[in-house]
Amino acid sequence: MSDQENIKLGYIGLGIMGGPMVDRLLEAGHDVTVWNRSREKILPALDKGATEAANVAELVTNVDIVLMCLTDAKAVEIAVFGDGGVASAGAQDQLLVDFSSMRPDMTRELSARLKEETGMGWVDAPVSGGAKGAAEGTLAIMAGGEATDIKRVRPIVAAFSQRFTHMGESGAGQVTKLCNQIIVASGVATLAEAISFAEKSGIVDAKKLAEALKGGWADSQPFQIMAPRFAARNTEPMIGAGNTMLKDLDTARDVALENTAPLPMATLASETFRKLSAMGLGEKDIGEIMSLFDPIEKERG
Repeated sequence: MSDQENIKLGYIGLGIMGGPMVDRLLEAGHDVTVWNRSREKILPALDKGATEAANVAELVTNVDIVLMCLTDAKAVEIAVFGDGGVASAGAQDQLLVDFSSMRPDMTRELSARLKEETGMGWVDAPVSGGAKGAAEGTLAIMAGGEATDIKRVRPIVAAFSQRFTHMGESGAGQVTKLCNQIIVASGVATLAEAISFAEKSGIVDAKKLAEALKGGWADSQPFQIMAPRFAARNTEPMIGAGNTMLKDLDTARDVALENTAPLPMATLASETFRKLSAMGLGEKDIGEIMSLFDPIEKERG
């Protein structure tokens, strides 16, 4: 085995994204120790050869690189600096790679604190591509941190990504993810609008829009995936929740205000998702956005 294959990895947070990412690491032959707050979520990984850690501190003690994908900044802070967290067992030669999404300034604050307390490096590496991309190894990862740390982790993340781009210093990965969310959220809202427009203007089968516009300037991977789902009113969980998008747009708004960066389109998109949340549909699949465009009579019927 190569030196890279001998590196011991730890993974915290085997949720919708973390689970398939761990699967890809195991398939690539990596030594992976796992921990999740809800133990049942690590069982599939254990069946595939992962090692279980009793707690976060035990995981950190036995690995070289800690990988982590959690729901929000609060969960990250608890996992790293809570009782028995990463910082309680971290050492200078170790590295933390965080795939979670949060405010760039929060990432900078937490990474500086971890460095000061343990000497560990921190790479902020939010992802784009969803659970499908994680399972297929095609994620796009945007990273912030020291160049030496990026180089160290690059062969590891290759197991589940097609692109791993170093965007700058700590927090740069998070800023880039916000750019991604600005584009995606604005596109999702516009796509829902276009589907509704097509249906109400005589297009009998709006699912065919994906076929008709494929290869043109309106085409994109999200368009091909979401247009047929939106037209079919398919809201089975797959793409993600509207509230998650709203959270990221609100974060982008806050950062934009601090930097005097106008976000007119993203602001319109955020109000669309805010209305969806007010209807009680924010935690459901993002496909529920079509509810905003359906006639009131249809909703009642």
